[in-house]
Amino acid sequence: MFKLTRILLLGGLFFALNIQAQNLVSVTPLGVKTKAQLLAQFDNLPFIQYGAKYYRIAYTSVDVHGALDTVTGLLSVPDNAGKVYPRLVYQHGTSGSKTDVPSLNYNGGEGQVGLLFAGLGYVALLPDYLGLGNESRGFHPYVHAESEAWVAMDMLRAGAVFCAQNEVATNNQLFITGYSQGGHAAMALHRAIETDEDMEFAVTAAAHLSGPYSISGVMRDLILSDDIYYYPAYIPNTALSYQTVYGNLFNQVSDMFRAPYAALIQSFYVGDITLSALNEALINALIDNEGACRPFRMLQPNLVQAIMNEPNHPVNLALADNDTYNNWTPVAPMRIFYCMEDDQVPFENSILARDSFLAIGLGPDDFQAQDAMPTADHGECYVPAVTGTLFFFLGFQQIGTVGTSTPEVSLSLNVAPNPASSFLEVTNLPGAGQLEILDLNGKSQLTIQIEGPGSQQLSVSHLPPGFYAVRFSGQDRQQLGKLLIQK
Repeated sequence: MFKLTRILLLGGLFFALNIQAQNLVSVTPLGVKTKAQLLAQFDNLPFIQYGAKYYRIAYTSVDVHGALDTVTGLLSVPDNAGKVYPRLVYQHGTSGSKTDVPSLNYNGGEGQVGLLFAGLGYVALLPDYLGLGNESRGFHPYVHAESEAWVAMDMLRAGAVFCAQNEVATNNQLFITGYSQGGHAAMALHRAIETDEDMEFAVTAAAHLSGPYSISGVMRDLILSDDIYYYPAYIPNTALSYQTVYGNLFNQVSDMFRAPYAALIQSFYVGDITLSALNEALINALIDNEGACRPFRMLQPNLVQAIMNEPNHPVNLALADNDTYNNWTPVAPMRIFYCMEDDQVPFENSILARDSFLAIGLGPDDFQAQDAMPTADHGECYVPAVTGTLFFFLGFQQIGTVGTSTPEVSLSLNVAPNPASSFLEVTNLPGAGQLEILDLNGKSQLTIQIEGPGSQQLSVSHLPPGFYAVRFSGQDRQQLGKLLIQK
């Protein structure tokens, strides 16, 4: 899905706005990509309709102790200034280092998702989180639900200032998504917005992807198991995060972790090594000392017994405080995408969240949890999960024209039945033109000529299951529909 292309820089231009009102501190233009460049970068994804302009913005927020801090994020906007766009917040996954964030890695990794969403017609906001990026100080509060939410809400406020200053028109729609840690952060943001008494924002739709929503259940069970797990650094990263936030988990790192692991973890804590380097070092140390990468054996035995036997132990309370699926009845339509073979974030996180939401009465029109690709591991799950999200959001997205009050519906072709298995009908064709069914690589799977307005039946029995785009191209217009084929 993600082909990298050469970025068009604006000569390193930087300007500071020094805005007193609200919380926007500075804006750094990062580049511009045309629609053609985005199509090339994202394998001709047929729903890309715009080019993208993208910026690093710095804005004020607060740290976990309430002190003023400056944080950063990537903001991407479509290149057509004559349209009115919805906003979309994307929360990124675990960063291997302080600089592994969207605003500094905007043309690779998850940062490029901001360019994709801009090309799809969203004003995309990708927060870097506290403690990450080139501005925010201190240790990153990893999987700390509350700060993941408030930093994103502050970016929405800063983004509104940016849009007003740069004549970027937005409507009231707001979409939320994120992957891995970002799935946790996206659900935390979704919950925070919908439980906010001031009702400052309203969520249009949300999709949470392969996230650790059950910190005190599924992830705790993983930590306390003696299973082989090749991401041991997630455990100290979480422990150090919650020590930073709550201050009562340990007095020194060796209170929680045994030698020789404590020294490696301390080096990460003070910033001498990155999270990626810590993970590699812990894997090697565990294999050398324990015979296999079994992260449970890093923990002090007395601490393990306390965690297992004392429900109100500070560790258990911190873990429970950062579950994201509970104490909340979602309002906006929501999807959870996961993969059964996820090797980093157990799929049981999504199943537990699913069962919790179903138990409080959410129906299939409001909420669904879907296995995006049953055989995929955590890395392989990303593309099908994001693809499912794109199709889900496109069913709600509205793009208008500046100066008019009536929104244009992005998906304006009526396709039924949907899902389809053998036949479908497109019922609102506007006139003569070409009707196509395209796969997600932009390759035409079926093309027919339309003589005039009306409807058209199509046979799709030869197409394999999956997502497709239905595109009508006429003399003066192009219209799109989405299609799911199931057998």
